[in-house]
Amino acid sequence: MTSGTGTRGPYRISVPTRSDPVLGPLVEGVGGPLGRHADPGRIAPRWFTVERVLILLTVAAAVLAVVVKNPCRLQGWSSPDYFYRACYSDWAELYQSRGLGEGILPFITPGVLFEYPVLLGLLASGTAVLVDLLAGGAAPGTKSLLYFDLNAVLLTGIWILTVLATLRLANRRPWDAVVVATAPVIILSGTINWDLWAVLLATAGMLAFARDRPVLAGALWGLGAAVKLYPVLLLGAVLVLALRSGRIRPFLSASLGAVAFWAAVNVPFLLRDPEGWAYFLTFSESRDAGFSSGWYVYNALADRAGAATLSPAAITAGAMILFALACAGIAVLALRAERRPRLAQLALLIVGAFILCNKVYSPQYALWLVPLIALAVPRWRVVLAWQLVEVLHWIAVWLYLGGRTSGGAPEHNLGLGMYSWAVLAHILATAYVLAVVVGEILAPERDIVRRVGIDDPQGGPFDGAVDRFVLRSGTVSTGAAGRGRGRAVPATPVGTARKNSARAAPIGWQDRGEAVPVPADLGPGPALERTSAARAPSSGPVEDHQ
Repeated sequence: MTSGTGTRGPYRISVPTRSDPVLGPLVEGVGGPLGRHADPGRIAPRWFTVERVLILLTVAAAVLAVVVKNPCRLQGWSSPDYFYRACYSDWAELYQSRGLGEGILPFITPGVLFEYPVLLGLLASGTAVLVDLLAGGAAPGTKSLLYFDLNAVLLTGIWILTVLATLRLANRRPWDAVVVATAPVIILSGTINWDLWAVLLATAGMLAFARDRPVLAGALWGLGAAVKLYPVLLLGAVLVLALRSGRIRPFLSASLGAVAFWAAVNVPFLLRDPEGWAYFLTFSESRDAGFSSGWYVYNALADRAGAATLSPAAITAGAMILFALACAGIAVLALRAERRPRLAQLALLIVGAFILCNKVYSPQYALWLVPLIALAVPRWRVVLAWQLVEVLHWIAVWLYLGGRTSGGAPEHNLGLGMYSWAVLAHILATAYVLAVVVGEILAPERDIVRRVGIDDPQGGPFDGAVDRFVLRSGTVSTGAAGRGRGRAVPATPVGTARKNSARAAPIGWQDRGEAVPVPADLGPGPALERTSAARAPSSGPVEDHQ
């Protein structure tokens, strides 16, 4: 037993091959699950720490990502060959078609229009400048290859940092970061565009928020929004938790940081070239539905059937309305749930809804969901099912685009019918993941992250907070509602020290009756540090659950 005025130190980590029924049979060929009598943490693993193993796995996955693109690296990027070889990359295409190899730099060269946000344009420009410094007099094909390779090397570093940030956020489940380190969707789609930079900034922002640094979190999300829009959506999850807990300051601080850093990147270019800066917004609003979105499939099938199609303006309005309704539903769900949802759960629901409602979907958008799935619903059955469908969709996209651009024989292409089924499967698979999260919010005892009284490892200032605003059966309840209200979930007294945040986690977890101690080698990082003082008064003792 321990009082709420102190912490018990870190929880013992969960070993996936013990706790997840899917992984046991899958690892039989590589040694099988961790043995019953194994005692990690008592005997130091020497060099092979959790972090180092994850880094090795990430590097191996990054090598595979380049191997996937090797047909184009050897024979060049040209349409429709890069579709049939499934090695298309925006990096090489933009370098060749937008004049990057000729010294035309987005947001730097006056009058250049670029259909991406500012920071992504600066990344594209910066790597182009680096190519010129390294191989200024080389042939265009050689420079294009070097441009791809430099971006691939940078992506490997970004990928590693994203994995380590996920590990720290996962708290007593560090091995859940393997989902990010080995994700097939990152291997296949990570080298298409610069999306993984936005994924890192979004994940690092969550880590900063988990460590009670909302201004830094907002700053990182603001920078992420200057690469891709989606990181700023995480503020929606913070807002809902702020309303339920009555703690508005973290949301205001994060919002201030996001606006300030987004403006710091964007305002200079807005003042310098308003038309070039605004092109991303006008292009997104006026463009037709993008491949693989539900809107595209509807328009394509309607056009084939001779029915009315939707205009770009109608699609834009419809996508915004559907997303607004989805966000309202998520807010009601979060405010009515018996137990306050975790930040990662709400973030996944919001970003997933944005992907499903948006008028544009590209294969690399799946990268946005990978760390959020690892943190919100770390069940390998769910992870593998979703990734399998996304891989099939990835194949279907290139075969369909190859047919549209080549006009070749039908037997070498994928028609609209099969492609539409692939898009529908992708939509249903993403909706399935979101439905699992909704089910665990409604029945928190099924949430494997919240075992032994854990509240919200990513929640930062909301972790262990008292509920102040809850919707109950058409009424609004205000005041102190206990946070451990889930059915069959061990209720930790309100106000107990936030022992399970990304800074610290209590000792004593036994996964399925088998002790799983914290590895002594995991390092002094905040994910497993001990804290010396509580953050709030206790209302009673907490069991050790040993």
